[in-house]
Formats: sequence, structure tokens, C-alpha cells
Amino acid sequence: MPDFPIPTPPRVQIQPGFVWDEQDAYLFDIDGTILRSRDRIHFNSFAECIHNVMGLEISLSGVNLQGHTDTGILREAFTRSGLPTAAWEPQLETILEAMRNHVLSRRGELDLRRMPGIEPVLAHLAAKGALLGLATGNLELIGWLKVEVAGLREWFRFGGFSDRHEIRSEMVGDAARKARELLGPNGHQTSRICVVGDTPRDIQAARANNLPVIAVATGNNSFDELAACQPEVCTTTLEDLLAHTGAAGQPREAAL
Repeated sequence: MPDFPIPTPPRVQIQPGFVWDEQDAYLFDIDGTILRSRDRIHFNSFAECIHNVMGLEISLSGVNLQGHTDTGILREAFTRSGLPTAAWEPQLETILEAMRNHVLSRRGELDLRRMPGIEPVLAHLAAKGALLGLATGNLELIGWLKVEVAGLREWFRFGGFSDRHEIRSEMVGDAARKARELLGPNGHQTSRICVVGDTPRDIQAARANNLPVIAVATGNNSFDELAACQPEVCTTTLEDLLAHTGAAGQPREAAL
């Protein structure tokens, strides 16, 4: 059972004409959207691996982690420390590999909780024939590991990650490209691909790729903060979205 606060009362806002569960593919963020980490293994891997590789004490203090990418977090942390790019960038891949190994070695200590309604929504979309993928700021090994430990790996066929894409919009674009390839020969012209995330950065990345977005307030951003970014859908939880719309994507009554 989830042990984080669930917003009450439920709120769902859907732009007229957008049917949220009739898209061809969905790109799901992980942290704050699919699950929440109760441990600090991934978070601590940044400072620990920088120290192990470079012997430096680098803090993430002041870095806005919400919706960021792992590679972007590292760059911002180094920039805030005043360390010249030439001093750390040659070590970046070594640090990333150390982070992957650090989290993998502590797999048994990962303490993850699914967000409300995530598996019923995945099952609902899959039953309608949708292609399900990831679009996350996590490194690929870490992202797949989290989803697997949370018991949700079977739902996802592909993903976009931050190993090669420091900028979130580029990572989302890569995930969308993979989705179109999997959708077949006509995917580039006719596919409807939707981003699902919990931060303004998810919405901005979707907009940069001309994709609609379902914003879910299960992370650190409130419903009102997300709604102000004008996503196609804004909901307190995916569970609330499914309940609000019933078996089909059209609301039972006007959006709240």
C-alpha cells in the first residue's frame, strides 16, 4: 500500500476533444509518476560516485531534481561547485558507470512504492492496444531496474533515458522516435504519442516535441502548479483519472 499522502478531493481536468486513453503510444516518466523511492540509494549515488572517481565532495544542494536528468544533475552540481568543465567532463562516463554499478549492487535495498492507479492504468491502456514505453531522466540501467523491482517491467517495451540525452526534451524525442519505429511504417505520419509525467519539465519536454501530455500530481508539484502549464490532462492521481473517465477516455461529466 502507498504510504505517501494522496491529494483530496480528487481533481481531474481534461481539455475538450482530447481522449486520453485513445493514443497509440505513451511515454511514462518513472520517479513521481510510476513510483516513489523511499530509499536514497539513487540520490546518494551522485555524491558517492563523484567522490570515488574524482576524490571530490560535490553537493546536490540547490539543484532542482524534479524532472531533471541524471546527466543534467551532474552538470548542474559541478557548475554550482565552480569546477571547470574541462576538469570533470572527461570523467563523466566513468562517474555514470559507477552510479549504475552502485545502484545495481544495492538492488535488494531498493524500497519502491507504486503510485496510485499506475498498474490499472497500464492494464487499461494495454488492453486498448497502446504501446507503452518510458521517458525518464534516469540512466537506462537504473530506470529499468526500478521498474523491474516495482513489478511493472512487463508493461514496457522501450524507453528513452538520460545516458545520451542530458536535455529532457531530446530524451523524450528519442523515446518518441522509438515509439514511431515500433508502431510500424506509418508511425511517423499518423501516430499519436502522449507523455505522462509529474513535473513542469515533463510538460515542457512534451511541448518541445509537439506531443500531448498527461500531468499527474503525485510528485512534488501540486495539481494547480501543473494545471497552470496547460497540459491536455491534469489529474491528482492516475487512479482518479481512471475513476473519473470510467471505461472510456471521455469524462462521465464535465471536467472539474
